[in-house]
Amino acid sequence: MNHFKTLEFDTILDLLASYAVSEDAKERCRAIKPATTLEEAKRLTNQTTEAKKVIEHVGSPPIAAMTDLEKVIILLGVDSMLTIDNIDNVMAFLKSCSRIKSYLKKAEYIGADIAFYGNSMVDLAGLEEEIGRCLYNGQIDDKATPRLYDIRRSIERKGEQIKTKIESLLQANKQYCVDSIAAIRNGRYTMPVQKKFKNKIPGVLVEMSNTGGTCYIEPIAVSNLQDELSMLKIEEDNEIITILYTLTALIDENLASIKINMEAMEVLDFIFAKAKLSIHMKATQIRLTEEREIRLLSAKHPLLESGQSGTSPVPLNFALGGGIKGIVITGPNTGGKTVAIKTVGLLSLMAQSGLHVPADESSSMCIFDSVWCDIGDGQSISQNLSTFSSHMTNIIDVLGRASASSLILFDELGSGTDPAEGMGIATSILEELLAMGCLFTVTTHYPEIKDFALNTQGVINARMAFDRESLLPLYKLEIGEAGESCALHIAERLGMPQHLLKRAREITYSGISTAPSDKPASEGAILSVTPLEVKDEPEKDTTIPRSQSFNVGDSVIVYPEKSIGIVYKQADKRGEICVQIKGKKQMVNHKRIKLHVAAAELYPEDYDMSIVFDTVENRKARHLMSKRHVEGNVIIIDEDIK
Repeated sequence: MNHFKTLEFDTILDLLASYAVSEDAKERCRAIKPATTLEEAKRLTNQTTEAKKVIEHVGSPPIAAMTDLEKVIILLGVDSMLTIDNIDNVMAFLKSCSRIKSYLKKAEYIGADIAFYGNSMVDLAGLEEEIGRCLYNGQIDDKATPRLYDIRRSIERKGEQIKTKIESLLQANKQYCVDSIAAIRNGRYTMPVQKKFKNKIPGVLVEMSNTGGTCYIEPIAVSNLQDELSMLKIEEDNEIITILYTLTALIDENLASIKINMEAMEVLDFIFAKAKLSIHMKATQIRLTEEREIRLLSAKHPLLESGQSGTSPVPLNFALGGGIKGIVITGPNTGGKTVAIKTVGLLSLMAQSGLHVPADESSSMCIFDSVWCDIGDGQSISQNLSTFSSHMTNIIDVLGRASASSLILFDELGSGTDPAEGMGIATSILEELLAMGCLFTVTTHYPEIKDFALNTQGVINARMAFDRESLLPLYKLEIGEAGESCALHIAERLGMPQHLLKRAREITYSGISTAPSDKPASEGAILSVTPLEVKDEPEKDTTIPRSQSFNVGDSVIVYPEKSIGIVYKQADKRGEICVQIKGKKQMVNHKRIKLHVAAAELYPEDYDMSIVFDTVENRKARHLMSKRHVEGNVIIIDEDIK
């Protein structure tokens, strides 16, 4: 899945595979998929914890590489004779099985359940002993069979006879020879004779030196002895073949047991690889829960290394769940927003896959049926898609495939297009995520989205902290507070003239109310996280629906245009409010509206609102109608509502 790659889960799996020994275990590591049930996730995580405990108390496990054992199985399947190298590979595996069983036996004393996994391996001590008796240092041992022992002794004696005979001939013909010692060439005993005297020694030319100056001649006097020696060597080869066939048959008889042990070794290799990764990352087992929540304390992205200064990544404290379905993270660029949501997504995938995560052990995580994200610029040159188009294609796909049990992470939601339209799209997506019921976290630069989070039940703001003195990001997530734009502050610190700053503020914040929100202030800290605790969500007053809190005559701000309008009619059953903006009436969802000035502050009691809402023609018609009946006098009601 691309989401795995975006969150770098594939990189974690490659790192995990590097701690496995056998190729099959490495492939199993790379093929991990997050569990979708709490029971399975707990089982896999407990395996990792048990294996880590064993390593810490007993040391690194003697896992077998099982190299070329698959080739041995294939050869046995076609009734081929195994070579000495093949049998040596089997022997190495059998020794590893014995060592791992002894290793796990020691681990039983520390009470680790995984230690008893060694009991599932078949005892093949008999096969190991027989192969060890027949093979020594990659060769068939002399004592593999009595016949082989006798043949090799005869070969030694015959060789000594030939050597003695040739050395005698060398002594008698030393004027023709370049050495007084017999030389073995092509498995035959020869006399090293100078080329110019080669005809002085009757016999067979076996070989010549590289320079051509020496001829290696087998004298006729030893030909019969050489033939006898050759016959003995043929007998030796035949006996070795017999031994190899016998060992092949013995291995084939135990093949089913060997396969059981191979499977057990692969599983142990896989489990211990997870433990080794945990030790490498200084990770821990966190609590897996049925509650729909994520609570991470002192969490770190496992692929972030300490910088050259030696400083470690800033730990992340994050909480989502309970009454809070979504978090909107704002803050400066390079402040760590993307790293924060990637950390949440990656640690979720790891925890569901039975891996330990680099976070405080008091952290907790629920099980998601899927984790979806849209992170990075995603531009596709091959498909001729803009950054915005790529984002939207991905987001639309996610919205169509995710469920209430999903975790969704969107980075820079609504970016890459016109700000007003982007904000509107972002708001509609957030509303859809809320309606879906999933848990989600998004990052954004839009200040209107902060207001959405502030005024919407189930959503909370968060920000990446920024040091106003050093103008540097602190990479620290603060849940419950909206991030502020630091651009004007930075411009001021860098010396921008005050009259320009004043004008910039007027342009930026004109029409934006500073009146307090209708959302309870306490809700801003629903999931405020400290390294020690996460506060629970307080109850919210829901006696008056927000849509019904707007009254006729209220001055309101309509987003995303930030237009100022007047409430003409209160909300209908769908939560749509009729607002008059610049003389035109239109239906607007209450979630896009923010109170600017209440009607009670704008108009005296019993004020005739027709003065505000009626056209000049309507007001004249009403005035005339109050005096007398006039044929054709018409008042047009709700003329521009759309």
